[in-house]
Amino acid sequence: MNSSSETVDLPMARVVRRLADFCELAKPRVVLMVLITAFVGFYVGSAELPNYLHLFKMLLGTALAAGGTLALNQYLERQSDALMKRTRRRPIPDGRVQPGEAFWFGVAVTMAGLVYLALAVNAISAWITALITVSYLFLYTPMKRRSPLCILVGAVPGALPPVIGWVAARGRLDVDAWVLFAILFLWQVPHTLAIAWLYREDYAKAGIQFLPVIDPEGSSTNRQIISHCAALLAVSLLPTLLGLAGAVYFVVAFVLGVGFLASGVRLAMESSLNGARRLLFASLIYLPVLLLMMALDRVPL
Repeated sequence: MNSSSETVDLPMARVVRRLADFCELAKPRVVLMVLITAFVGFYVGSAELPNYLHLFKMLLGTALAAGGTLALNQYLERQSDALMKRTRRRPIPDGRVQPGEAFWFGVAVTMAGLVYLALAVNAISAWITALITVSYLFLYTPMKRRSPLCILVGAVPGALPPVIGWVAARGRLDVDAWVLFAILFLWQVPHTLAIAWLYREDYAKAGIQFLPVIDPEGSSTNRQIISHCAALLAVSLLPTLLGLAGAVYFVVAFVLGVGFLASGVRLAMESSLNGARRLLFASLIYLPVLLLMMALDRVPL
């Protein structure tokens, strides 16, 4: 009896492990962040009563496309991932998933997401999602080994998910959607530079040309962090000025922006790992709280 159960359980355990490995390829935590920003774009861009079925369809298509794109990114970066301590246990470099399996998994899931968005949501949301996939895989990914400007290039696909949500709700692009894009774009630069600061030795081993890797003194890195935090402070106030959000959002955005900028200035003054950790922590607090307040204090269009 026990022997029979163990015989049945063994193949099932293998199936579960395989599913977990493919799920890891899709980076569920990153997909969750994409979905949160897409949700805010949809919610802020909706009329007084959002269409929740349409919202669900947008989130499902976006999740599929994002997960597939991230799997393809791991396929393209499998050799670099094998060289870095923080990534060498990922499914492909660890040998748990073969490169060919990851490639076709990524292609199938990405295409399923894009087709679903086009058929169930609207064509413009599918086109913007396709732009994210193409720019992330064929511009940002190869550029990481060639130029520190890759962070600016990579911030573009990272800032487009709220635009997907907006066009899914409104059916068109407006100036307001680009304000959401600008907030995400400016936030990503100090956020990514803080991560690169913490793992610059690891990135250097893989030949990734993030700014902290090629700027060991940190002067250029600090200028980029402070300038983008300052610009973010100004741009984050625009939703209230444009009538997307109310006064409560304005106050919270100002306080968050000042705190984020202060963290960047502190890192510039001390240039330490602790300073980079504080900046990263501040970035992880800043964005969810800002987006939450934007949703709670939105002004229906």
